[in-house]
Amino acid sequence: MTWVITAKTRFYLHDDETLLAGLLRTGHNVNFQCKAGYCGSCRLRLTSACRHPITYAKPPLAMVEDNEILPCCCQVKGVIHLKNIS
Repeated sequence: MTWVITAKTRFYLHDDETLLAGLLRTGHNVNFQCKAGYCGSCRLRLTSACRHPITYAKPPLAMVEDNEILPCCCQVKGVIHLKNIS
């Protein structure tokens, strides 16, 4: 089970739910367009993560820094903390 902690709330992702879908389900305001890792408009800054790495089924085409993730297509396990999410 994956727990997501933001300034607004704490919630868990449903099985096979993307991080973006979970953020939208819980009322977070997240910009997005392609939902496939091409555009990078959903890019978020990661505050910290559990010992599990954040991975991608396929490498995203949008460039991301080491402390950034694309919630539309990343695969998350454990507990993560996200910055600047409302």
